[in-house]
Amino acid sequence: MLNSTWGTAGGGGKRRVRAVRRGAARVWDRFAASDPGLLRLTAGLRTVSAIALALVVLALLDTGVSHMVAGAMTAMTATFAIKDKLVRDQAVTLALGLPVALVAISLGALLTSQIIAGDLFFVVLIFGAVYCRRFGERGTALGLIGFQVYFLALFVGAATDALPALHLSLTVGFACSAVVRFAIVPETPQRVLTRQRDAFRTRLAQLVSMQIELLDAGPEQLEKVLDDMRQRTARLHETALMIQDRLEEGTQDADKASLLQRRVADAEIATERLGMLLLNARSVERADTLTLHLPHAPVPLTGDWRPADDDATIALRRDLKALHLLVSRPPSRDGGTAVAHVRNRLLGYREEERLPSAPSGIQDAFRGIGEAARSVLGLRLALGGPQDESDDSQATIRSREEFDAEDIALAPTESSEDKGEDRAGLQRPTTRAAFQVSVGSVLAMIGGEFLSSDRWYWAVLTCWVVFLNTASTGEILVKGYRRLLGTLLGAVAGVALAGLVGDSTWVSFALVLVLIFAMFFSAPLSYAVMSFFVTAMLGLLYTLLNSYSFDVLVLRIEETAIGAACGVVAAVLVLPVRTDRRTDELLGTVLERLGDVASAAVEQLSGGPASDLLGKARGLDAALDELRDSTSPLTYPIAPQRGRRRTVRYLVALLETCAYHARSLAATAELVPHSRTVAADPRLHRAGQRIAHNIEVLAAYVEDEGARGKVESGASIASTLRDDGSGTEPSGTVTFRVLRHLQRLDEGVVGLARPLDVPVAERSEAKAGRG
Repeated sequence: MLNSTWGTAGGGGKRRVRAVRRGAARVWDRFAASDPGLLRLTAGLRTVSAIALALVVLALLDTGVSHMVAGAMTAMTATFAIKDKLVRDQAVTLALGLPVALVAISLGALLTSQIIAGDLFFVVLIFGAVYCRRFGERGTALGLIGFQVYFLALFVGAATDALPALHLSLTVGFACSAVVRFAIVPETPQRVLTRQRDAFRTRLAQLVSMQIELLDAGPEQLEKVLDDMRQRTARLHETALMIQDRLEEGTQDADKASLLQRRVADAEIATERLGMLLLNARSVERADTLTLHLPHAPVPLTGDWRPADDDATIALRRDLKALHLLVSRPPSRDGGTAVAHVRNRLLGYREEERLPSAPSGIQDAFRGIGEAARSVLGLRLALGGPQDESDDSQATIRSREEFDAEDIALAPTESSEDKGEDRAGLQRPTTRAAFQVSVGSVLAMIGGEFLSSDRWYWAVLTCWVVFLNTASTGEILVKGYRRLLGTLLGAVAGVALAGLVGDSTWVSFALVLVLIFAMFFSAPLSYAVMSFFVTAMLGLLYTLLNSYSFDVLVLRIEETAIGAACGVVAAVLVLPVRTDRRTDELLGTVLERLGDVASAAVEQLSGGPASDLLGKARGLDAALDELRDSTSPLTYPIAPQRGRRRTVRYLVALLETCAYHARSLAATAELVPHSRTVAADPRLHRAGQRIAHNIEVLAAYVEDEGARGKVESGASIASTLRDDGSGTEPSGTVTFRVLRHLQRLDEGVVGLARPLDVPVAERSEAKAGRG
């Protein structure tokens, strides 16, 4: 009896431990999904660890507080400035950064009493630091180190008699940064790629979970569910792009990298398409794909639809949960008869005879589940997980054979990344930015001197920062506004923290470390939040340097405002790049790459030669992301023109919809050369001609408002394919698989004509023009 009781208690304890572990794993998965590759966490930990180690070493060397601050800030700069992906490149840049830092601190100390010479050198240094960005990650890092260390000399009041101690502090800072980077918090491209793949799996599972909620949501809940689904779809796409950026360095085998790129794209497209099919299953008529990309887009729902009353819908919900199980399980846990049974059932929906009796919309959703399960299987095969084939059904065997055929036919391809020729002279972005920042810095020096002859450099720092990672006047204006807002709030926090810590040096250092971690962790999410943590940290640093006062923090706000204003003035007056011009250039690039992807995909679907379609699709995604970022000043809440704000959002959403269908066409076209069941259809070449023509017309109008030509609209793609008298396409043909994507792409391209003010020709005009 006693043994039985203890056994029961022990079993309950084990179950609780397993439950706690599962709960912890779920929490970690959610965190990993919110920070793909743990890049923000790693950046924060590495920077804080480097600073903490530098402080400990300098304390053991019995250096003064100002030198400890110099060493800590140098460790921070040496850590965050270096962005090289390969470890050996990071080591080289770090080694070159130390002499640059020593020269910068020495010149800062020597020129501190030579006001004119010091200011002139600072301007030359700023110009050189920005111009060096044209030499890639290393040039950017060395320029940033030179600027930050010279600024550090001004901040700590470096003097020539203190140079030996300062050189020691800087050397310690660089050494601690190296130790943390390569030993304490190491990071290799392979490890980052592995973490990003885990984040992709988790975000995929989160999107499927949200699709289950979409199936059960009532009309009053639908808008919120759709907003969440849009957000999770965008996050999944973000992670897919991050994986593609890391494939070259993180995968030694080029063939495997190319294969993994295709499998990730397949999984993303199949899961996004499943969401669209589920939305159609809940709609009176087929919902517009734009619903997945444009907030508050109308969705025509049935008024009396009740998922719990329908056997087919109950089965659909069950299989969505089964798909979620397959997606969320790590590849190492793929074994087992139960998992094989679930996988076999879901893959069976790729065969028409296995579909349940239900309305066509519900059947399409089951087909989508089958394609999503196939993409999960392909991703597992590409990652090399355990592959027990003993319990495979015929549907699973056929899916594996399709993947084997693709792998055999897959040949190494050269990168399709468009290098292009860099612009020359003042048209080169780095040269233009160097002149703009230099002029803005001169203005900031003058304005800053009027406010304070001791701390004018804060205005210069703000002017420098607002030009980082910006390419147009609008982006600079928004960034300056965000920095000023963060500085205002951070000043209030700095006053409160400085009052709390008082004269406690080590408490101040500890809080500085916390704020620095928060600063780096939040930097990619919100520039205003990062500026808040920076200013709060500076309040504590002033306390450590015995120069804290409320007037100093007010001066910090004033200098920030002056610096931001000078940056905007320089951007407007010196070689300006208007936001409209910048977005037009990027829009032209997006349309050009959209046309490349669509034309190449249709050509391959028609039986033409194979090409690197997913490479072209990746270029389209990169261009679209750049366009989305460049339009942020036009869609920012403080933007005065609400009508233009709505138009820009609609335009970007339409382009995202077109890019989604172009990616889907590319993914299907990749299957045609190796598929045993899906053959090319020469009729598709004719169907793609109108799309290609319309994209060319749009691109011509974007480049030149006086361009001639009209966008053609009229009969659907399906009807043009049936001009030869054929009926509905059989479900097994490639035409059936891509018809919806061709139709939606055609509608999306025609829809772009309205926000771009491009004339549209009706069907009769189009035929007359071709005649």
